[in-house]
Order: sequence, then structure tokens, then C-alpha cells
Amino acid sequence: MRAAAFYTFGGPEVLQVVEVATPEAGPGEVRVRVEAAGVQAYDSSVRSGWTPPGQTLRFPQIVGNDFAGVVDEIGTGVTDFRIGDEVLGWAMLASCAEYVVVPPEQVVSKPSGMTWPQAGTLSASAQTAHTALDELKVSVGDTLLIHGASGGVGTVAVQLALAAGATVIGTAGPANQDYLRSLGATPTTYGDGLVDRVRALAPGGVDVALDAAGGAALDACLEVVADRSRIGTLVDFARADELGVRFLRSQRSGQRLRAITDLYRAGRLTLTVSEVFPLDRIADAHRRIDTGHARGKTAVLLRG
Repeated sequence: MRAAAFYTFGGPEVLQVVEVATPEAGPGEVRVRVEAAGVQAYDSSVRSGWTPPGQTLRFPQIVGNDFAGVVDEIGTGVTDFRIGDEVLGWAMLASCAEYVVVPPEQVVSKPSGMTWPQAGTLSASAQTAHTALDELKVSVGDTLLIHGASGGVGTVAVQLALAAGATVIGTAGPANQDYLRSLGATPTTYGDGLVDRVRALAPGGVDVALDAAGGAALDACLEVVADRSRIGTLVDFARADELGVRFLRSQRSGQRLRAITDLYRAGRLTLTVSEVFPLDRIADAHRRIDTGHARGKTAVLLRG
């Protein structure tokens, strides 16, 4: 099968399409013929030389953590899915390939009407956003500040927080201010005066903050949120302990992913895929992610 992988650490140019053995479904596993996969900052960090906790990297190292496709092989003991079922799910550092093999707990049924690019990019960012709001205990009446609110995690976090009854202030670049309004957030820009702008938008105060930008954005969180246990960062892990804030990692589960797809079916979650690349342009997809300005998600099509 074809897969996107790299043989050495570096920039997007190290990525290439390689031929590797097609996996077979063993007992208690399903094989999925992948239609689309997501691209995210996690992939870029691994490609650049970071080894995630608990992971072992082997060259050629495949990239990609979320996927969608059609079940085409079922191992003994699997009863929840049938050949031909359309599913979405996750496979860490294995998803940007024509086939993936996973336990059935890592896939859920794809909602009808959801496009392949939407389905292929859902799991990673959406589960990260869902985990973050759980960890930060976002609930009715809270005012939540989200840095990086127009990105993949931020887009979902805005909507999940609104569904939970919170008010959301989101930071993004000038080009994404109207986009955040369309999601239901109150937007503002980064840069000088950020703390004053946030305070003006939230005269009653900010209760909780989710940082997907790091640096000065995280510093701003410290000034507007009194309780540091309700400040979480997804990116600035080196400073989290020092500052006494939460470093948030996605806690993936089939139950969590089903809850997210149920929200989509109920019309309470909109998924934005800003760009779609063919597999042969995997390096360009990573270049787009590396700019840090992508709106919503970026997808790779494995077929067609």
C-alpha cells in the first residue's frame, strides 16, 4: 500500500509517498480502507524530531493520527462492524496510509452527510477539544477564553463550549475574525493590548482559558484568569509546570468520539476543512500546517 512517511527528521520536504506492506486484520481487529486522513501540528512535531511519550519511531515512519474510510476486513471476534461500514477513528502515527488496522474501540460509524475530508479530520482535534473542556470543567455560565480559536482544536472547542452553556471569547488573526463570529464566539486579535481587549469584552471576568497558541497568549491567560487550575495549554508544555497551569493531552476513547459524532448528527457541531490535498502533495499539506494560520482542519485524500 501507499503511505505518507519520512526516513529522516526535518522540514516538510522529508515527507514522501512510500510503498509498505498492507496490514492484515488479526483477531479482534478491523481493517479500514482509508479515504481521507487529517494533518495536524502533532504530525509536524514528530516529523521535526519530537518523540511523543509512549511512542517508538521506526523509519520509514508513517504520519497521521485520524482517518475515515470503509471497513474491508474483519478479524475473528469482532461483532460491532461489518464489511462495507463507513467509519472514522484514530490510529497514532499510522493514519495517512491506504489501509489501517485498529481495534473496533478506535472507530465509530461515520454520520451520513459528513464528507470524507470532514470525517477524516474529526477524531484528533475534536477529542482534544472535548478532553480539554472536560479537564477545565467548562459549564453553564462560564466565560471561556480560547487562544488559537480558529484552528482545528479551537473550532471544535468554541462550539462544544457554547453547547455547554458557556460564553466564548476567541483570539485569531485578522482574517479569521468573521469566521469566529460565525461559530458564535466573540473574536479579538493577538498582539499588543490583548489583555485590555479581553477585559473589555468580559467586564464580568474570565473564568477559564484554553491556550492553543502558547507564548504571549499563555501569559495573557495568567492575567485574566485568577484560578490557574482552570488555565490549560495544549502547546506550551515546557512552561506548564513552571506556571502552575494544566498541560492538556487528548484522552481518546470510542465513547468520547461517539459523543462528538452525536453532536454532529444533532446539528450542534460544524466541521471546517479549509484545504484538501492529494496524498502526493503531503509535503504541501505539512507546509500549510506549519504556517500556524490554517482555518479549521487540513485533509489528505488517499484515493481519487
